[in-house]
Amino acid sequence: MDLDLAQVRAFVLAAEELHFGRAAERLSISQQALSKRIAALETRLGARLFDRGGQGVRLTGPGGRFLDPARRALAAGELAAAAVTEVRRPLRVDVWGHLYAPMRTLAQVAARDERLELELGHGRDLPSVSAALLHHEIDAGFGRVHPPLDDGLTHRLVRLEPVDAVVSAGHPLAAEPYLRPDQLRGSVLWTPGPLDRLDFLRRFADRFGVAGHAGGPNLGLDHFAARIVADPTFFSLFPADSALPEIPGIRSIPLLEPTPLYAWSLLWRREETGHLLDPLLAAVVEEGRRNRWMEYDPRRDWLP
Repeated sequence: MDLDLAQVRAFVLAAEELHFGRAAERLSISQQALSKRIAALETRLGARLFDRGGQGVRLTGPGGRFLDPARRALAAGELAAAAVTEVRRPLRVDVWGHLYAPMRTLAQVAARDERLELELGHGRDLPSVSAALLHHEIDAGFGRVHPPLDDGLTHRLVRLEPVDAVVSAGHPLAAEPYLRPDQLRGSVLWTPGPLDRLDFLRRFADRFGVAGHAGGPNLGLDHFAARIVADPTFFSLFPADSALPEIPGIRSIPLLEPTPLYAWSLLWRREETGHLLDPLLAAVVEEGRRNRWMEYDPRRDWLP
């Protein structure tokens, strides 16, 4: 069966918006023209893709099953056109991360390889990054991968990042040159978001017996630091090689015996062709060798 990609695109946008008017605006066509494209596609497929009732627009069963393959068809069409026209576009990479490593990682990589053309995005969490990948909204993203990972995605571990404990100058352990993680049992773990959505911090608390925790919105580094300074019982974790905001009364203390490591992976779609991602992967791997990003010793490190 031959599919008209203009009709497929109209269907995908209508499925994302669940509103024909907004989908038509995104395509810069009239709502009538959008409806005609979707009706023609339904005729071609021999199936109704939407329910249009008094409660709005909803996908039918066949429409729901068609959505992901339709997105893949559009992406394949774009790749096919690019191969003929040799049009280059930036690699769309999401740099979400509550420990801020992806942005610093890409900055180091891009500084050494000026050929990389990157367009950066900012997701909310790993599920939102995964959804953006599956919807072909981005080409790659960063995250700490832990089961389950969607079957349509794959990943490569690219950086193991040591973390320090961050406390206020009034914290009882603030004068220590370094800390063992279990010394923080009597402190309160402050998290930039709900603990149940921050798998690494939750596992840290469980592994080292930290019973107290408090959460708040992720409003950036200054808020992160100010919140810890405001309560001498609080602590949090922060990348060891990243500078904290210049806020009086905050201290970063190395964690040893063991050193917790945060594992960053680069994620992409399994179906993705190599020519788009290979330059970025090669650059990240080379930068990792140069900076020893993948060093791990189970005798001294903790890697959940």
